[in-house]
Amino acid sequence: MSHEFCSTRLKKVQASPIRKLVPFALEAKKQGVHVYHLNIGDPDVKTPEVMIDVLRQWEKNPIGYDHSKGNAAFIDALIGYYHKLGFGYLKPADIQVATGGSEAISMAFFATCEAGDEVIVFEPFYTNYNGYATVNDVKLVPILTKIENGFHLPAREEIEKKITPKTRAILYCNPNNPTGTVYTKEEIEMLVDIAKKYNLFLMSDEVYREYAYDGRKQISLLHYMPQLPKQLIVLDSLSKRYSLCGARLGVLISLNSDIMEGILRIGQARLSSGLVDQAIGAALKDVPDSYFAEVHKEYETRRDVLFEGLKKVPGIVIPRPEGAFYSIVKLPVKDSEHFAQWLLTDFRDNNETVMVAPAGGFYAQPDLGKHEVRIAYVLNAKDLKRSIEIIEKALAVYPQKI
Repeated sequence: MSHEFCSTRLKKVQASPIRKLVPFALEAKKQGVHVYHLNIGDPDVKTPEVMIDVLRQWEKNPIGYDHSKGNAAFIDALIGYYHKLGFGYLKPADIQVATGGSEAISMAFFATCEAGDEVIVFEPFYTNYNGYATVNDVKLVPILTKIENGFHLPAREEIEKKITPKTRAILYCNPNNPTGTVYTKEEIEMLVDIAKKYNLFLMSDEVYREYAYDGRKQISLLHYMPQLPKQLIVLDSLSKRYSLCGARLGVLISLNSDIMEGILRIGQARLSSGLVDQAIGAALKDVPDSYFAEVHKEYETRRDVLFEGLKKVPGIVIPRPEGAFYSIVKLPVKDSEHFAQWLLTDFRDNNETVMVAPAGGFYAQPDLGKHEVRIAYVLNAKDLKRSIEIIEKALAVYPQKI
């Protein structure tokens, strides 16, 4: 009896569309080509100095384990942050520290779903939902949102007709990665009402909470958590809020004591999140409000540069991003993955090129996103303008246009 030396489910884990073209980018760089990275949300905005100071002043030796639930000082700082936002009901028992928002996603899937259960998502969606759904034997059920209305949610009946006896949860991201959409209060309340009506979990990924533009305000699911304490879960992270991607600091919030006690047991099995990481995170209480004001202004400026620049390029369709620092952009090409790879392997302008993420990997349904890319506007305005110039020149000579 023959067998393969890996599991079939391992083969089902999707390669990241954000990172799968990295070998081509590395090869280009070996050739001396400058690559502008618009493919990944790894900001160039500086981490707050009070957090860097924790590293400068570090004396603890050895660096040991921390508590499985999370460092007490870090949790206390998080409580202060959420209370300042107006959610004074939250207490330490409602928070589980995760090793990045990614682990929080995985914990949430495992905590809410049996093997084979379904979770509704709105596509295009954050690609790593795919990976963690596969790892936890959860089936994602996609509901299409469209570029024509800025990827806002479809009508209620479109959502309800996807609900089956296997449906356990709805998961959404607000402000949205990868679309840059900020859902309205009416949209969030529709989802809360659907969760209540069908007795579902509702999970909100709020990593980009601070980044809503043109006077918009993000409507957090935390506003509604006391109404449905057993069913609502908020996933959060410090990675984008404080430019702390390398300090793996995620958060899961729920008022459901069964969920929180069970997730703590998962936390105990993996021992703890990083001691140094959480010490850095605890300094969030000392980050001045001016930091967020400056960072918000910077990203809004970058959003304007990207939108105003790309909408002038022939054949490109781009809705005005409302939040986060991403945009799904429709290009006049037959296959955006081929185009993205071609940029790295074949196209040069003054020995420079651009790396983007093909959008197909942000969809669950095959062939969707074939003409789209996700752009992360995490570069400064000067580099963004140069990147737009390169994309326009590349499209002018690309051989496989629509």
